[in-house]
Amino acid sequence: MNPALSSTSSLSTPFSASASASSSAASSSAPTSWFAGIVRGRSDKPGGARMSGSSAAAAAADSRAGPIKGKNQFRGVLFKYGAKPIQVAFKTGEYKQQVIFIGGLTDGFLATDYLEPLAIALDKEKWSLVQLLMSSSYSGYGTSSLQQDATELDQLISYLINKEDSEGVVLLGHSTGCQDIVHYMRTNAACSRAVRGAILQAPVSDREYNATLPETATLIDLASTMIKEGRGSELMPREADESSPITANRYYSLCAYMGEDDMFSSDLTDDQLRMKLGHMCNTPCQVIFSMADEYVPEYVDKKSLVERLCRSLGGAEKVEIEHGNHSLSNRVSEAVQAIVDFVKREGPKGWDDPWT
Repeated sequence: MNPALSSTSSLSTPFSASASASSSAASSSAPTSWFAGIVRGRSDKPGGARMSGSSAAAAAADSRAGPIKGKNQFRGVLFKYGAKPIQVAFKTGEYKQQVIFIGGLTDGFLATDYLEPLAIALDKEKWSLVQLLMSSSYSGYGTSSLQQDATELDQLISYLINKEDSEGVVLLGHSTGCQDIVHYMRTNAACSRAVRGAILQAPVSDREYNATLPETATLIDLASTMIKEGRGSELMPREADESSPITANRYYSLCAYMGEDDMFSSDLTDDQLRMKLGHMCNTPCQVIFSMADEYVPEYVDKKSLVERLCRSLGGAEKVEIEHGNHSLSNRVSEAVQAIVDFVKREGPKGWDDPWT
């Protein structure tokens, strides 16, 4: 959502990683799933690094300690999944099924209060929680795009398949991270076949929120003019977004009617919503909607909107959280319960080969 008001956890709190990034020369064993074999497309190689007895014992003890060391202190593995310096992710637990958290505008690590209890709850179910940084994380969203996010998300899933023998992932989007999920699944990238479910937490309209600000209409006209003049990649004036430099392309995507990011607006027709969201019908989906979301204008009928979104997604599961705010910081336990129930029900149940 709008970065000036986006709710995030403190980023100055210590962040504990007890294990180093995964080595590229990890396991040489045969792929454990049909999907890993296809994506790897490489022959088995003998050898590989082995842990010493003391290192293995320390790792085992650390694993038994659980994913949370203290308040805002996660225990797990920090690793690079792509070539860019920003392409770093953090994983709790050493499991072959992962929930990937995708934050909204200005978000990065520790973006919402429910991530700590969620990591604990997932660990009990033998699932890992993965938090990633992308080019759009923190203040980078203004010069990035949904397509760039989709490319980097695909690289992360490919890493999990190739390096971690992943048996499937569930995508969990918060705020604008919901747009990332919808856009990624539209790309039909090879690794998107590993997505076993999608959770959209706070899928709200950036456009409708920004429309409540007095300067937005003039700035949309400016962005449109710049794009027509071939200057879409140039930066808008500072008043367009005081939290981040933002290009005309990204501003128009977020704020203009039927822009690329405009997926959850209440004034879109049913046909327009189906055009934006209908491709998700083949993926089990859950919509978690905060009924007191501060980024949804007061004139919006929230109950009607969430019903329409779920229908357009092909019959997604609806979870309405009464009095919940945008990040659900005031309804943490309800958020965790809804997410874990969905993951247990819709997560990998064995691998049926869709290639055949």
